Formats: sequence, C-alpha cells, structure tokens
Amino acid sequence: MTQETTSELFCTPTIKVEDDRTGMSPETLKRAFLDNLFYIQGIDRTQASNYDYYVALAYTIRDRLLHRFLRTTETYKKNTQSKLVCYFSAEFLMGRYLGNNLVNLDIYEEIEKVIAELGLDLNELIEQEPDPGLGNGGLGRLAACFLDSLASLEIPAVGYGIRYEFGIFFQLLRDGWQGEMPDNWLRFGNPWELPRPDETVPVKLGGYTQGYYDSKGHYRVSWIPDRTVLAIPHDTPVPGYKTNTVNPLRLWKAEASEEFNFEAFNAGNYDRAVEEKINSETISKVLYPNDNTPAGKELRLAQQFFFVSASLQDLIRIHLRNNKNLDNFHERVAIQLNDTHPAIAVAELMRLFVDEHGLDWDRSWYITQKTLSYTNHTLLPEALETWDVSLFEKLLPRHLEIIYEINHHFLEDVRTWYPGNEDLLTAVSIIGEGNGKKVRMANLACVGSHAINGVAALHTQLLKQETLNAFAFLWPEKFYNKTNGVTPRRWMVLSNPKLAQLITSKIGEGWVKDLSQIQQIEKYVDDPDFCRQWRDIKQANKQRLADYIFKQRAIEVDVNSIFDVLVKRIHEYKRQHLDVLNIITLYNRIKRDPDLHIAPQTFIFGGKAAPGYFMAKLIIKLINSVADVVNKDPDIRGRLKVVFLPNFNVSLGQKIYPAADVSEQISTAGKEASGTGNMKFAMNGALTIGTLDGANIEIREEAGEENFFLFGLTAEEVAQTKAHGYNPRHYYENNAELKEVIDRIASGYFSHGDTEMFKPIVDSLLYDDQYMLLADYHSYVECHKQVAMAYQDQEKWTKMSILNSARMAKFSSDRTITEYCNEIWNVKPVQIELDDYQG
Repeated sequence: MTQETTSELFCTPTIKVEDDRTGMSPETLKRAFLDNLFYIQGIDRTQASNYDYYVALAYTIRDRLLHRFLRTTETYKKNTQSKLVCYFSAEFLMGRYLGNNLVNLDIYEEIEKVIAELGLDLNELIEQEPDPGLGNGGLGRLAACFLDSLASLEIPAVGYGIRYEFGIFFQLLRDGWQGEMPDNWLRFGNPWELPRPDETVPVKLGGYTQGYYDSKGHYRVSWIPDRTVLAIPHDTPVPGYKTNTVNPLRLWKAEASEEFNFEAFNAGNYDRAVEEKINSETISKVLYPNDNTPAGKELRLAQQFFFVSASLQDLIRIHLRNNKNLDNFHERVAIQLNDTHPAIAVAELMRLFVDEHGLDWDRSWYITQKTLSYTNHTLLPEALETWDVSLFEKLLPRHLEIIYEINHHFLEDVRTWYPGNEDLLTAVSIIGEGNGKKVRMANLACVGSHAINGVAALHTQLLKQETLNAFAFLWPEKFYNKTNGVTPRRWMVLSNPKLAQLITSKIGEGWVKDLSQIQQIEKYVDDPDFCRQWRDIKQANKQRLADYIFKQRAIEVDVNSIFDVLVKRIHEYKRQHLDVLNIITLYNRIKRDPDLHIAPQTFIFGGKAAPGYFMAKLIIKLINSVADVVNKDPDIRGRLKVVFLPNFNVSLGQKIYPAADVSEQISTAGKEASGTGNMKFAMNGALTIGTLDGANIEIREEAGEENFFLFGLTAEEVAQTKAHGYNPRHYYENNAELKEVIDRIASGYFSHGDTEMFKPIVDSLLYDDQYMLLADYHSYVECHKQVAMAYQDQEKWTKMSILNSARMAKFSSDRTITEYCNEIWNVKPVQIELDDYQG
C-alpha cells in the first residue's frame, strides 16, 4: 500500500462546496431539508407535522454551523497565543435558535423561499421551537447577547452554565393570579445541542478534609467527599453574524457516578437502588429551586458549585493540553463572573491549583486574581448572596477552609494598610459575623477578582458610593463601568425585519454589525416618504401584537391607540403598581366625566413573579383585576384597555418590543442596575417614559432630552427624602386624585367587594412605601399627560421615534464587549479561515 493510499484512508476528504451538509444553494438546502425529514425524523411528507418540519430544518441549519464550529475549535487549539474568554453564568436566556441562526448565517431569505416552495410557512416552523427557559430575565438575556457579540466580533469565547431540564416555570393565569407549571423544554429533545460524554468531569460534594505531608514535605489537604456527581457537557453552537466564528455554549448536565445500586435492588430496597441517581440529577433539574427551606438553599449552592467546578476543571484540562504547566493560566484564560452565582470560582480555582495541581498558595492566588473578574448586577443589599457557614461546612468543607485562609491573609493586609480601622475590616470581611456567621459571596468575588464592574454609569457610581464602597476605597483602580447592551441581530433584524429592511435600503447593511452607522438615518427624519414607511411598519407590528392578544386573551385592542408597554420581572422596585395607579386615575376621570376626551391607550403588561414572592404575585392579581373592570365598563368605550400577557419570554418579547409606542421604565431611581428592555424598546422606535435610573440616564443623553419623557425623584432626592423621614401618607392626604385611587382599591371595587384582597398593597403604600410610589405619583401622572398630547401629533411623534432608533448605537452589546475585551480581558479577535479546513 502506498503512502498516498494510506493517507487517503485516514483523512476525511475535503468538503465540497455543494455538499449536502454544507451547501447553501436553494437546491441543496431543499434536498438536505427533505433528507433530514426522512432520515432523522423517520417520516415522509404525507405524515409530517409542523414540528417534524421544524426538527428537519433545525438539523439542516445545524449541519451548516458544524463546519464552522469544528473549524473554530481547531483554530483555537492551534493558536496557543490567543486568550479565551469564559463567561460564567447561572442563566443563559438564549431564546429560540432557529430564526437567530438563519439571520447570523445570512440565509434567512433563502430558507424562507425554499420552505415556501414546499408549501410551508417558515414562521409557523419557527413557532414550533420551545424557548429554552434557562434564565429569569435581564441577567440571562444579557449573557445571551454577549455570546452573540463575542462570536460576531470573532473573539475566542465559551459560555459556561447549567443545562436545566426544567427552565423558568411556565406562567399561566388562574382567576388573575399567577399559576406556575413546569417548563419541560427538553420534552422532545434539543436538535441544537451536541452531548460530549467523553469530556465528563467529576464534581465532589460534602464529606470532610484530611491533612497530610507530600513527598517533598509540604503540607497538603485532601478532600474526601460524601458523593461525586458527574458533569456531562452539552455544547450548543453560537454563530457570529456573517463570520466563520461559531463559539460554544457549554451547559453541564448532572448524572450519578453510580446509576443503579444492584445490591440494594436485590435486597428489595427499590427506592435506595436509584436514590443516588435521583439525588445527583436533581442538581440540574430546575432553574432556581425555591430556597425558602434548608434543602432548597443546599440545592441552590450545590448548583452553583457544580457548574463552576466542572467549568474550571474543563478549562484547566484544555490549558494543559497546550501548556506545560498552569503558571500562565491567567494569560490564556479570562473568566467573567456574571453576578455572585459563580463567585465560588474564587475558592474552587484556588483548591484546584493548590490541592490538585500542587501550586504554592501565593502563586495560586496571583493567578486566580488575574484570571477572574466580577460583574455586579444589583444595588439591593438583600440581593447580594450570603450562605450560612454551617451549610458551607456541610457541602463544601474544603472551600470553607480556603475562604477562611483567603480572608485571613486579606484582613491582615487591610490591618497593615489601615491600622485600627475596625469598621473597614467589618465591611470588607468575606465572613459576616452579624446574625450568625455567613459567607458573603460579593465580598469573595471582589477580593478574588482583578476587576469589578457595574452595568450602567449610575449603577457603577452607586456601587462605589454605597453597595461596595469599602472595596472602592481599598481598590478604586479595580472598578470599571460597562454599560450593558443588546444585540441588534435578534432585537432588530430578527424581531423587526421590515424596519431593518427599511433602514438597510437607505444606509446599507453595515449597521447590523456596526450600530454606529444607524445614525445615518437621522438625515431622513424630515423625509415624508421615509416617515410614512416608518409609521406603516409600526402599525403593522401593532396589528401583529393585537392579533396575538386576541388569540391569547380574547381582548380586542385598538391598533390606533397608544401601545404603552411594561414588560419585565415583577418586583416592587420595578413599580408595575405605579403604572396601575395611573390607569385607575384615568379610569376615575372618565367615570366622573364619561364624555371626557382622552387619547385612547392600551396598557400592556408582562412578566413573572418569583413563586415565593407574595407581593409580586399580588401585583399581578391587581393588574388583572383592574383589567377586568376597565375593559368591561361601558363608560370607558374602548378608550382604555389593560392587558396582562402571561409567560413573558424572549419569543414574546420579539413580538412586543417592535409594537410598543411607549416604553415604561419606571423603577425607583437608584434601584435598577441597568435595564436592557429599555434598550430593546428604544432601538425599535418606542419612546421612553422613565426615571433617572440605570441605563435610562444614558438612553436619555443619547436620544436627547426632548425625545424622552422624564418624571420622578432622582437617586439623590430619594436618599434625601428618606433621610428626612419619608411620610407617604402626606402625599395621600394632600393629593385628591391619589387618595381617590388608593381608596378605590381599598374599598374592594376591583375585588368584588373583598376589602382584604389588596390590603397588603394599600398598607405597604400608605405606611411604608419603600419604593416611593406616592412621592413620584403626581410627576408620573403629569408625564403621561405629556405623552398623550405628544402622540396626537403623529408627524412629530414619528420623528421622535426615528431619532430614538438612530441614536441607540451606544447600546449595542458589540460596544459593551469591545470595552470588556480592551479594558478588562485583554483579548484580541481571531479570524477563522474555512478554505483549508478538511474536517
């Protein structure tokens, strides 16, 4: 046998341009689609359902991703000088993959034509895909936008998280109350993921530690666990827009190291035979288990450690494949901790370096700090995670020892730097002593990272002044601001294709990857034809949403009314109930004067309340109860409509953001970290009514004060008002309209005479009002008057809408990621070439 023949046997032949797995011509795409229907779904066209067609199309598109995906991986392996960005997040709210992948591969229109030729509707096939509910809101959606931007900017990157079998719950309404159903998004499998069982890693839990001296006389510690769980990686390809880069999202599934106890089974103890399997798999069973119980807290901590440990072991394995040792780990890997959920990475990376790989403590600590950086997402002190020391001792005994050691060295340094400053020591200590010893995860993340960032200018300022002020005092150079952003690929091109096409027709398509170019549409703001097309597109989007509302809720809404939208997680600080107070104000005005002329308005709400958060669930009930009264009252005559759309998710957001006229961003100033929904609305031409909070401030600066409806106290005024003794009853007793609104709720008017149902909300507003709704009420109602007046002048409104879109370049996640790359991660793009790839 010749050398050439031998070579041919052991090499995959070069993939042809029109290979059925990679070809992009309409004929090849159609043939591949029908082949996948037959050979993967095992069905022909006479029996196929829309779901069968969806799966066949998903595999057709995945085939075209894999060529780039494998080439990307191969390039990163060979390029030993490149640095890998690793985004650690407990949430990845990716949304449906099919439509987004078609956009990023730049074959949406081709596939649409191919599918139409077969007598099918691409939109109907896209609707078959379940939303992977692997996140709760902005935190997880931000992570998804960042992965899109990393790939689009050709940055070597991987997202690490958990493959939750059940995502965030499916929300339904029962008599206006939130009901929760399991979100079994994996019921029919997931055609986009690639299981990698050969790269499984063990994760230890529980047990005890044991000291010993190694062969060189060095003191070492061994962790002897109670149990070991297997972490099995599942990779999902994440393509960049019009690039060859396809980065992985690696999600870990938990499985038992021993699936079945045969001895217990033979003894007749059938439950014990599968006990370990059940306990282990519970770790990746559900997103955010209720942590109101000790068992729930333990599971939540186990989840966080599970994915962090698996990910760090994976990264060390990858690093040692191309490097002799771990001395330069920080030069090849940048790990971003998305909030405090992955903060245990500080202790686990130290454990792996010191215990498993024999590095000395000081070198390990240097590498750990240089590798990790931490994003803070909250100003609410109660949202900064803490764990009982006793729970750590039970679940992660070695990590508790390491944390104590880190804390000891750190506090000794602080004592040296600032002798006698006990208040500072108390503030920065990783171990909190008050009300039982706690491990403070935000403090651990701050101490163990080389960079700490907030996610909007005001948020970062308040972090330094308040929430993390002691750390900002110690290390001002560690703090950065990285205002959040969202990807225009999903939130404009995919969600609002007609608008994207109109923009492209005027300025070319470069804006999709460089959003700064969108400012060029400003020159068309006085072009009557452009403005007419802009309005027509908004109207078509409103009609699409109106059709959805009627289908889902059997509520008819006027597409010529103002679509005023508030969709986000339900929380008291986000103040959905302030919006309700305004609706009731308008309702009361009409009841006093049924012939009152007001601009027709449709108020649209959406969002989920945490299952254990009573007040948030009561706010949802209030919204729906007010809707029942307002929508059915003959005096209203359609001038007001109130709609709560259940189960708000990424796919529903893609229908809502393009249809909104008004974006409600009304959190108490100083409480919202950033917000990203505000960016999605503004990009799609909605005008914001908002406080000076989070990224609202920067949106207003960019859009122009005249194109933003501002109301409410500033963060400084909120703090001053509280410092001087805030009395909400003062506002109640001195504003007749506000008193009428509160009294109507309290009277049982919206609860069939039940005066107790909404009493917790009324009492909260009158006697506490932590989030200062009553202080902002008058300003908010007056601001809504301005909105209604402005909407009457449709030509001016359209110009304001265009300018909002044109000036949102700052809020592209591409800009955010570029700043991270340059200022925190120190990473450069790596181009992926396909020409010489042999597979």
